Amino acid sequence: MYRYDEFDAAFVAERVKQFKGQVERRLAGELTEDQFRIHRLMNGVYLQLHAYMLRVAIPYGTLSGRQMRMLAHIARKYDRGYGHFTTRQNIQYNWPALADMPAILDELATVEMHAIQTSGNCIRNVTADHFAGAAADEVEDPRPYAEILRQWSSLHPEFTFLPRKFKLALTGASRDRAAIQVHDIGYQLVRNAQGETGFAVYVGGGQGRTPMVAHKIREFLPVEDLLAYTQSIVRIYNLEGRRDNKYKARIKILVHEKGAENIRLAVEADFEAHKGSVLTLPQAEVDRIRAYFKLPDLAARPAKSDVLAARSAKDERFAAFVEHNVVAHKADGYGVVTISLKPIGKIPGDATADQMDAVADLAEKYSSDELRVSHEQNLVLPHVALDDIPALYDALKVHDLATANAGLVTDIIACPGLDYCALATARSIPVAQRISEHFGETKRSSDIGELKIKISGCINACGHHHVGHIGILGLERKGVETYQITLGGTADETCSVGDLTGPGFSTEEIVDAIETVVDTYMKLRTGPAETFLAAYRRVGMAPFKEALYDPA
Repeated sequence: MYRYDEFDAAFVAERVKQFKGQVERRLAGELTEDQFRIHRLMNGVYLQLHAYMLRVAIPYGTLSGRQMRMLAHIARKYDRGYGHFTTRQNIQYNWPALADMPAILDELATVEMHAIQTSGNCIRNVTADHFAGAAADEVEDPRPYAEILRQWSSLHPEFTFLPRKFKLALTGASRDRAAIQVHDIGYQLVRNAQGETGFAVYVGGGQGRTPMVAHKIREFLPVEDLLAYTQSIVRIYNLEGRRDNKYKARIKILVHEKGAENIRLAVEADFEAHKGSVLTLPQAEVDRIRAYFKLPDLAARPAKSDVLAARSAKDERFAAFVEHNVVAHKADGYGVVTISLKPIGKIPGDATADQMDAVADLAEKYSSDELRVSHEQNLVLPHVALDDIPALYDALKVHDLATANAGLVTDIIACPGLDYCALATARSIPVAQRISEHFGETKRSSDIGELKIKISGCINACGHHHVGHIGILGLERKGVETYQITLGGTADETCSVGDLTGPGFSTEEIVDAIETVVDTYMKLRTGPAETFLAAYRRVGMAPFKEALYDPA
């Protein structure tokens, strides 16, 4: 993984020093909350319902055991013993004291971490496929390019005060696990007819109040032009994006209002005007950064593991874990293991300090000291020998981290909602917990198969409900929490925004409504191989709407 150089270390240290002075001035009353707001947001500090919240960047979701151990330490020393992993591959602390923020950032800097650009109208934490570098199906590891974009965009003087926040995501595979089509810019690594590597470029995706799927504006962008083309896209947005209405300030609105083809032409014109400048990415720099992300030296192993097969044959729960939480690695004899942060009935995405310490230990022991945070609010050990998975599973069980539900109905994405967030209009966490308890870790969950439920507590869509196979949006109606259901959304390479079923459901009704949707799917699917998404696309909304609103 990438290691700070002298510039990185000095840069982060100077930022911590600056923010320490700003916090001291706020606590002394020399700055009002309004005056302090811009300073705290530039350092990842939010003011939520009950307390300040700190959002720490985890660039492209990659961590070492040492860094995870520091996150555990922060949770234990400065918070209430836990952290919340987010859909941006970050971690949030919900209860730190403002006076402690500089000390927290100072400690994070000792393990090459920070909170810069995790908030505010700037280019946010750059995300990537959580299986990157290990996935058997990828063209190339996208993380070196994510790191290059991170370095380029950090405090970029032209893009520090954009019309609104701006998000980039990269994937290196045809299977999109990074949700690139619901980002302001999405990059997919591809190969052209000559075998050269470059990027397909998507622009104008996003969720929130106005969900939109991104438009592909370039089939193939040479690697050397990555920064120049990105600069052109962001420059066009910075110059022409709406600043009169924050609800219409995202690039997706600009693309919608001007048309994707007109935006493409504007970007291409700007790109041609600046092509060949110092922004041309030297191959030597790509190679230098790529060296940080080389595949670990993995010992040669047989493609199949007798140890794993034997345990699976006699342990049904372990077999379910292997089936749902382990995917193929590019190296024979290894697997990529998802650690679910969705134990039945618990808060999605939360991990205790003890659990974080345990995962750090397991990453060092079983995964070449590397782990990932997924945008689906889980953790990943990317390089685990198949022979080691039984021992890893047993260790995870001790810490309530062995739930075999990755991609299943209980692997629910949920924002913090009204329990924490000042913007929320309804609670998300209790709904997620009740749905999880309803379906449980049972054979039925496995029989249902892949089904992604995503829950947001307001229209800002931090829970990505628009792209859930089943999406749930919590709203306030005349003082009462009401939950709307959408069906047919997905964030993968076939990206689509879900369709609204109709009127919302009360807190008491929502779990039964989700059961009705799932039961309808189970009755109409052609067989176990037909997923919920495939079935919905085949039959449409009608049978689900009838079951929800006009049952026989």
